[in-house]
Amino acid sequence: MSVAGTLHRRQELQAPSRRARLRLSEGLLSATPMLVLLVAGFFAPLALVILYSFMPRGSFSPIGQPTLENYVDIVQQSFYISFGWSLLLSLLSVAILLVVCYPLAIKLRQIKGRRASLLTLLIVAPLFVAENIRLQGWVLFLDKGGLLDGSLVWVFGVGPGSLVNTVPAVLFGIVYVFLPFMLFPMLLGLANVPDDAREAAFDLGASRWRLFRDIELPLAMPGILIGMLLCFVISLGAFSESKFLGKGVIVTIAQDIESAFTFAQNWPRGSALSVLLIVLAGAAVFLAVRRIDLDRMMGRR
Repeated sequence: MSVAGTLHRRQELQAPSRRARLRLSEGLLSATPMLVLLVAGFFAPLALVILYSFMPRGSFSPIGQPTLENYVDIVQQSFYISFGWSLLLSLLSVAILLVVCYPLAIKLRQIKGRRASLLTLLIVAPLFVAENIRLQGWVLFLDKGGLLDGSLVWVFGVGPGSLVNTVPAVLFGIVYVFLPFMLFPMLLGLANVPDDAREAAFDLGASRWRLFRDIELPLAMPGILIGMLLCFVISLGAFSESKFLGKGVIVTIAQDIESAFTFAQNWPRGSALSVLLIVLAGAAVFLAVRRIDLDRMMGRR
């Protein structure tokens, strides 16, 4: 081969790599605004919280001699009880939401037309009202002398009394507030189940349980998993439910964090509690995603 032919061949081999580098640089340029927003709005505050967690007790500056006293205090002062309550409520709420939302998602998927739009609107409508206002409405409904108790006393002469200030009331509030966050990812997951697969399974004599186990659950699992993780993480930091419906019957870790940053004016302790909460939520998500092969479930391999 001549020298000219060799050079031409080398240029042909280098052309794809040049085009790939050009596409990469164009992609990075297009993603720059989002990267700046992500760094400024997420990573920078997170780094500041981590830095504050190692500052001396009562410090209001991120500059100082690093110390582990905040983490030691968390163990010595039984903050693990708050972590335990938050973790327990998160796990229970996810389990209840799974049981409640799956049949509801199945039914919503079967409904077509205006009825489906109306039902979806009814489910979404509460999200347009502030969470605190909705929870206060439930307090007025469930409290002693409220709408439920007052109505039963007026009709039957006896009522249940106050149903707030209890752990079940707090759990009910969490389930009520986060129901859409489980329902809609579950609906997206069920959209991956073809109607033809259901009909073929029934034609072949499969029972409803067999259909659920072998067809619906594997195909809908990505949406179900996203809903579970989303509800677990946000309910782990739930604050208003225990404040309005619990009123001190339990103290969650989010309440301890809020108290450390406000009433106690102890930013390092609040930062240390926040870091531990982030680590707990991140570890749970990491373990869940690691154990489930999302690529296989989503048909990518």
